[in-house]
Amino acid sequence: MPVPQDGPLLDDAAGRLIRPYTVSDGRTRPTTVLDLLSLVMATGSDPHVPLGPEHTVALELCGGPTSVAEIAAHLRLPAVIAKVLVSDLVDCGAVTAHAPAFHDMPTDRSLLEAVLDGLRRQL
Repeated sequence: MPVPQDGPLLDDAAGRLIRPYTVSDGRTRPTTVLDLLSLVMATGSDPHVPLGPEHTVALELCGGPTSVAEIAAHLRLPAVIAKVLVSDLVDCGAVTAHAPAFHDMPTDRSLLEAVLDGLRRQL
């Protein structure tokens, strides 16, 4: 669910109408340890604190497991600000966040080369 383009936060001509760091009240450090691949999912609990519009959209995105990177992309915010927003949601019990599970599988070089070739064709 993308952020509405015609809402008060974004304007097609002007872009973001408020500075990204205003969204996090100037905070740049989350209280929860998160990386871009951390998976976030809504708990179904109502937050016990009022949420800002970006928090609300981020929470709506977390109906299923969603990475912090995806949340940042949908909100069109720097990753560090998205981490602060997600951290706020974790702190109020609205979402849970877990590091992704990595398996001890060797990286397939041919797969990585195919992905790189695909990306180059897109450019």
